[in-house]
Amino acid sequence: MTITQLYYVLAVAEHKNFTLAAEKCFVTQPTLSMQIQKLEDELEVLIFDRSKKPIQLTEIGQKIVSQAKNIVNESDRIKDIVDQQKGFIGGEFKVGIIPTVMPTLLPMFLTNFVNRYPKVNLIIEEHNTEEIIKRLKNGHLDVAIAATPLEEDNLKEIVLYYEPFVAYIPENNRNFDKTEIAINDLDLDSILLLQDGHCFRDGILNLCKNKGNFTDTKFHIESGSFETLIKLADEGLGTTLLPYLHTLDLKEKDKLKLRHFKEPRPAREVSLIFPKSELKSHIIEALRSTIAGVVKGAIAFHNVEIISPLKNKKGVY
Repeated sequence: MTITQLYYVLAVAEHKNFTLAAEKCFVTQPTLSMQIQKLEDELEVLIFDRSKKPIQLTEIGQKIVSQAKNIVNESDRIKDIVDQQKGFIGGEFKVGIIPTVMPTLLPMFLTNFVNRYPKVNLIIEEHNTEEIIKRLKNGHLDVAIAATPLEEDNLKEIVLYYEPFVAYIPENNRNFDKTEIAINDLDLDSILLLQDGHCFRDGILNLCKNKGNFTDTKFHIESGSFETLIKLADEGLGTTLLPYLHTLDLKEKDKLKLRHFKEPRPAREVSLIFPKSELKSHIIEALRSTIAGVVKGAIAFHNVEIISPLKNKKGVY
């Protein structure tokens, strides 16, 4: 039994196709098939039911794959131990970031991180929270940045910052003259939201549900970007809520339309998320410290009420 054979087994288990698994492992399909067959012969069991389309794991195959993940992770940890002992911070490092964080946070830390750790081959991917969780568990991401808490047993979270929700109130709105607002001040019939699939949308829905007087049918205008929501609000079609960091880049005339909520301010918790196996922990810590160094000057809110990003989650943290 070899680590390479276990890698091949995990690839087939994920892709449910020998040819595709071979492509992802950068080997020929006969080579991959032969190695898996050798492993099955050695163990005297069938790991895959090849009669089904797509290929399925057998009952014993499911148990083998579960254990194989642990073995492969622990083998990868050996290189981590050596790198940490040498003080080497480098190699490929895949980071997933949710769409509502990517455009504001990434420009703040990317240059600093690349300059401080030039030997790290940083690969940044934008995914929604559901896809990020899937990719972390499958080993396709080393770490991610997303709104938390996510309540995933196999993932660890380290809070980076708390980011308040800020209301964007157009001049023709009855709340425009207020210096601070409460959720109850908003007209729930006319809140403009991001499309379904964005955790920031789910946070707003949870916030409004928590305050009562809410039905899903009241939210009827949705868009894929904050810029579109702002334009719709300026056209008199309603109000919207923005994450604080997004408001920093608004034009001065648009900043006049921003209103903070009364304390404790509703906010989202933004964290680094990674598997509890903590592979590449030295690079994760390097990323955390770099981000912490740049955000502490831009965002420093303490009296906040953390709103869950989990879809249909009622209550707050």
